[in-house]
Amino acid sequence: MVAKLQDVAKLAGVSVTTVSRVINNRGYLSEQTKTKVHQAMKELNYQPNALAQAIKGKPSRFVGMIFPNLTNPFFAELANTLERKLFQKGYKAIIASSAENEQIEHDYLAMLMANQVEGIISSSHNLGIKEYQEISAPIVSFDRHLSDNIPVVSSNNYQGGKLAAQYMVAHHAKNVAVLIDEDVSKSPTLMRVQAAVDVLNTANISYVPMDLKTKSAEDYFPGKFDAVIASNDVIALKIAQIIKKAGKRPYKNFFITGYDGSQLIRKVAPELPTIIQPTEKIADRLITTLIAAINEKPTNKNQEALAVHFHEGHS
Repeated sequence: MVAKLQDVAKLAGVSVTTVSRVINNRGYLSEQTKTKVHQAMKELNYQPNALAQAIKGKPSRFVGMIFPNLTNPFFAELANTLERKLFQKGYKAIIASSAENEQIEHDYLAMLMANQVEGIISSSHNLGIKEYQEISAPIVSFDRHLSDNIPVVSSNNYQGGKLAAQYMVAHHAKNVAVLIDEDVSKSPTLMRVQAAVDVLNTANISYVPMDLKTKSAEDYFPGKFDAVIASNDVIALKIAQIIKKAGKRPYKNFFITGYDGSQLIRKVAPELPTIIQPTEKIADRLITTLIAAINEKPTNKNQEALAVHFHEGHS
């Protein structure tokens, strides 16, 4: 069996990140640590990634990208857009999906560093991963707070939440479920919920913040609700199906808004009212910010959020 990076780390008694740093000669490491790692590599006959060896001593022109779930059409569209734009600038992309699993993300981070990527774009949902503080390569985050020193690119989440809630007010919704994103940190996506709550409170509309982590949507809907502000389009469409099975008419007597507004969703479900995130502009800013960091130029960690737009939905 071919030895893996994790096998070396286990035998040497260090983290996979430390092994990656030894291989790539990045950051300060004690001679004792280096010796342990090299001994483990020798004992296991471990061969560092061939790509890394081929480009040793040169800029790799590779950028790593980590997304929580590429089955979500928005992340798939963003990854595709980033890959295309990076290629135009002379970079190639290594794309990884963490499947919203912390261990998988640990492994992918180690893999990307072993491949000596010049930088990483991450939209991780697995917050608190200490490797992000230890990695020496530049990192830019999309919509997630990973570390105080990592710049965040974001669309205007508060504006998005406000637009969704205003739709509910305009359609005279009375009992609204406001779905909470899985990220409960201080990351920008929480502003969607805050905005929705602000608008609904002002309009004196009853609402319930709801987390679908512990129960499924079928357990809640339709229930007492006549409206849902969903955290993404995939969940919104799932709830629409549940509502149909219950004999109600989504978008007519049960109101639903999605979030993200990818081209695929707008094509296959044009009836869904949703918040459109500006994929092209997000990709441009992520790349510009990352390349500036790669070239050791100042990066603005408090950039103005990019505007979003409301898609009314039509049959």
